[in-house]
Amino acid sequence: MGMYQIKEIEHLSGIKAHTLRIWEKRYNIVDPHRTDTNIRYYNDNDLKRILNISILNKNGYKISKIADFTDDKLNNELLTLTTDSENMDAQIGTLIKAMIDFDKQVFDKIFLQSLKHKGFQETILQLIYPFFKRVGILWLSENIDPAQEHFISNMVRQKIIVAIDGLPEFKNDNSENFVLFLPEGQWHEIGLLMSSYLIKKNGHNSLYLGSSLPTESVENIKDLLSFNYIITTLSLSKSGEDIHQEILSLAAKFPDKTIFIGGNRNETSHEHLPQNIIMMESLDEFNDYLIQLKKN
Repeated sequence: MGMYQIKEIEHLSGIKAHTLRIWEKRYNIVDPHRTDTNIRYYNDNDLKRILNISILNKNGYKISKIADFTDDKLNNELLTLTTDSENMDAQIGTLIKAMIDFDKQVFDKIFLQSLKHKGFQETILQLIYPFFKRVGILWLSENIDPAQEHFISNMVRQKIIVAIDGLPEFKNDNSENFVLFLPEGQWHEIGLLMSSYLIKKNGHNSLYLGSSLPTESVENIKDLLSFNYIITTLSLSKSGEDIHQEILSLAAKFPDKTIFIGGNRNETSHEHLPQNIIMMESLDEFNDYLIQLKKN
């Protein structure tokens, strides 16, 4: 059971703390709890109710009306909104609740609905990535259990792997070889898997080596395989200094390779990086690079 401070609720729901306090006092939308030291906090049920209220309010429902809704009524009204493929906020809020409740059925429904209207690539970029940004808030505030994060990450992971397997093979004379891996202690594969998807979609070859792999193991295959590109990501769990040193180490170990790095792009300076390092600002930017590579 999570224990959320009001600032965390504000970031997750988009309701200003001041507004939330007014709604609590005037409409009794939730009844916050208190710690033994009298600090206000909200639990998982409070968060889910506030998410529903926030989404409905942003979609034209008056707070005076929403306040009288039961939880079942709130859920039913929200489900109506999530059928709108353009209502990302409603879909993200529903995904957060699905994660908290380990609700595979709801996750699948929202994902497949977006897939139908937007296609796979845009579903990941426009829905799943913004969703994981919200999840990051929960993670940093220690209000998400690792089991919940693993549940939702593995659901997404499975979707991407299926999508990769479903892509046709269409190599050509301009096809390049990419090696993808996460260094030791790095486990978050979503960005790496999506890079693999884009590589194959653009007619290139992807050797996917997975997570937490010693860099020495990648060095060992240099003489076995011909490749010009390395893709990796570095997670938020490391300090900016650690990340910068790891980038320099990778550049030195593979001086003749172009190395794309995603992840903590804001945690390390882009200045004075080795010339063979390219910081991936977004998957869209990486996709543009792949398209241009195919044309050359």
